[in-house]
Amino acid sequence: MTAHWRYLDTPPALPGLFLQAALRRKVTGTRLPEQGLRCWVSVDPDKVSSFRKVCGFVASSLLPPTYPHVLAFPLQMKLLTDKDFPFPLLGLVHLANRVSIRRPLGTVIKAQVSVRVDNLQPHAKGATFRLITQIEDALGLLWEEDSTMLCRGVQLEGEVEGTFEPAPLPMSELATWYAPSDIGRQYARVSGDYNPIHLSDASARLFGFPKAIAHGLWIESRTLAALDDHLPASNVEITVEFQKPLRLPSEVTLSASAAGSHGQLKVEDKDGIVHMLGNWQPATE
Repeated sequence: MTAHWRYLDTPPALPGLFLQAALRRKVTGTRLPEQGLRCWVSVDPDKVSSFRKVCGFVASSLLPPTYPHVLAFPLQMKLLTDKDFPFPLLGLVHLANRVSIRRPLGTVIKAQVSVRVDNLQPHAKGATFRLITQIEDALGLLWEEDSTMLCRGVQLEGEVEGTFEPAPLPMSELATWYAPSDIGRQYARVSGDYNPIHLSDASARLFGFPKAIAHGLWIESRTLAALDDHLPASNVEITVEFQKPLRLPSEVTLSASAAGSHGQLKVEDKDGIVHMLGNWQPATE
């Protein structure tokens, strides 16, 4: 699907968008909007520093590989709360995330963010679609994110696609870290993502969760921080699949294959419950 673009002068304000999301609970159709959103955004070094601290990244001249998601988050919210978007935002489940770093994320001061949705497909539990985000600078495409989102209960015609699982590689334990009960609030402050299922047990119960769960993007970010010396700085594509939600507080262990251009990773808790699986490979493949 070819997107038509709406250009914004400034990134939208998040509080009003969260209010819209909270008030909308019904599926209104099965057709995705063809219009995407574009906007130039500026990078605030102080906000990047705060993001590093919460997610475990060391100081560097390069942006953390998941930080462009934070730059794009207001536009993603704007797109997914628009009246033409058919699914309630707070009912969506983030199944998988693919990040492609085309060039080193250094000296980024201002960039153009583009967000759009496409590829609506039937799923065993409803329907999935892709939320595609691109970050460009004066030289062209710098970073891209492809998020697979599930809306439960939507019925579409067609067969459910199977999933491809790469052959497993040998992995060893690399790191263990503790996710405190307030990590959802910490990550919300540095990312802008104040989804109530992450903030407290009380707010999570309003949406069917017995306890608050960690943001999937925090788990991914914390994992990539621990894999800093395992992965190339650019020309790399990192794909993760979110498995069981990580209830807070929890302790998790990261296992990964050897450093190199290709690899695999796994995040699980002390009971062996897997919360995230992933792999990396050159972005040109």
